[in-house]
Amino acid sequence: MDETLAYPRHDRSTVRRLRDRAKYDFATVHAIFNAVSIVHVSFLPTDPSVDPFPTILPMLGAMGNFENPTADPATEPLDLYIHGHASSRLMKLPGPEPAEDHPEGLPVCVAATLLDGIKLALTPFNHSCNYRSAVLHGYANLVTDEDEKSWAMHRITDDLVPNRWDNSRVPPTKAESQSTSVLRITVVSASAKVSTGPVGDDRKDLQNDQVTSKVWTGVLPVWECIGPPVESNTNKVARVPGYLGSWIQEQNTSREEYALRVASEKV
Repeated sequence: MDETLAYPRHDRSTVRRLRDRAKYDFATVHAIFNAVSIVHVSFLPTDPSVDPFPTILPMLGAMGNFENPTADPATEPLDLYIHGHASSRLMKLPGPEPAEDHPEGLPVCVAATLLDGIKLALTPFNHSCNYRSAVLHGYANLVTDEDEKSWAMHRITDDLVPNRWDNSRVPPTKAESQSTSVLRITVVSASAKVSTGPVGDDRKDLQNDQVTSKVWTGVLPVWECIGPPVESNTNKVARVPGYLGSWIQEQNTSREEYALRVASEKV
């Protein structure tokens, strides 16, 4: 792996178990984060003496580079943008100015996971999953520049459903913009872990006819499927727009093909 095309290694992000599944490159980390619908953001309490437990929130997010919107996700680092209501705790924690105890921003950890298959082995000990997961650590800061904020909202919207921003009522009203905050998370370390392939059983079990003759083994492929669009009660557009139909078909096909492919081979 070309270290110049990967996030810096750090003790916190180094995969120790099954290291052959670890990946640190931009392309893998970015692809996983942009493939999931929901990311999970965790952060520490402001006063551990009052509440010692960290918080984790499921949120919409997307990776991108405002300064260079055409940055190649395979060769360049990206920021993670998340959004939420302006009055929510997470959005208020970084503040408009850097805090004395966290001058670089609010420290956060964000995770993304895709389940691609369930591996059923001869023994529960060897049951496993095909999956793609990524974790990043970084500093979150409130986006105060209106152009960057608008760009980020556009990016997050189109990451969920491509072309949706331009096919909806935009730009946001002043009230909508004021009620929404965006955080930019600058990544300082990240790693991914990818598991593919068929079931792995111990030789002693494979040589035991009493076990192999009664226990079914194999992979149950798993993929996220987007169902047929269900129109709202207030919808007045007769047909589902083409950009939605084509994207749904493309996504369902590619996700199914990947899950079926990795059920029997390493990638």
